[in-house]
Amino acid sequence: MTRKTLTQIFAFLRKDFLIETSYKFAFITGLLHALTGILTFFFIDKLFGYKMTPHLETFQTGYFSYVFLSMAFFNYAGVGLGSFAGRIREEQYQGTLEALLSTPINIPTFLFSLSIWNFLYATFELIIYVILGLFLFKIDISNINIPAFLTVFSLSIITFSAMGILSASFVIMFKTGNPIAWAFSGFEGLLGGVFFPVSVLPPALIALSKFVPLTYSIKALELSVYSGYSIYDLKIEILILALFAIILLPLSVSLFKHSLEKASKTGQLSTY
Repeated sequence: MTRKTLTQIFAFLRKDFLIETSYKFAFITGLLHALTGILTFFFIDKLFGYKMTPHLETFQTGYFSYVFLSMAFFNYAGVGLGSFAGRIREEQYQGTLEALLSTPINIPTFLFSLSIWNFLYATFELIIYVILGLFLFKIDISNINIPAFLTVFSLSIITFSAMGILSASFVIMFKTGNPIAWAFSGFEGLLGGVFFPVSVLPPALIALSKFVPLTYSIKALELSVYSGYSIYDLKIEILILALFAIILLPLSVSLFKHSLEKASKTGQLSTY
């Protein structure tokens, strides 16, 4: 990475930091929102007496611990999915998108710069979230297999970031709507095992869930954290996630470049 590239990334990072710090209570309200959501599942688990249902036996943990991890990842992955499209739409509204793209910055650097602040901010929130889980809710992660967890986590974030770039391409072309983000928050949330293991679903939906990247991410993360599964144990899930990442990342960047070129020719970059 050259000095010029680092300077460009830092410029984006500084701008986003100044914007974020102008909203004094954004972090607190975000944290309270996350805490409220997780408390809901905590009391649902309490209602059923902290029982480990047959659907959770594979993961060797109770319902609350399961949903705590899946929700933490789901929210973090949502940053990768939503950052690119959200930032593109902001620049369109402000009328600065065309000016930004007219600077000598390559597309990969531009995309990375768009999302870096959101990922840093989300990482800080995730750390707070994990601390609360360990010390307030007594989540037991003593069996965690760190290499397996990091491998699955990294491949998953690459995959969902690629999907986020596809969303940004859609926004550039049509300026409204984001079907990929909608599918992630609703469709994938249901089929991916975020709120309950996929095994709870009827056979037809279980078959459909196999086409959803989130299904493999959640399952592999849960098994690596609570059951101590190794990279070898999770080789199928890791291979599938790697295929998603290898296919979607170059495809998404290519489509993003194409959408920019088309929007530039039709004058859409300067309008919102």
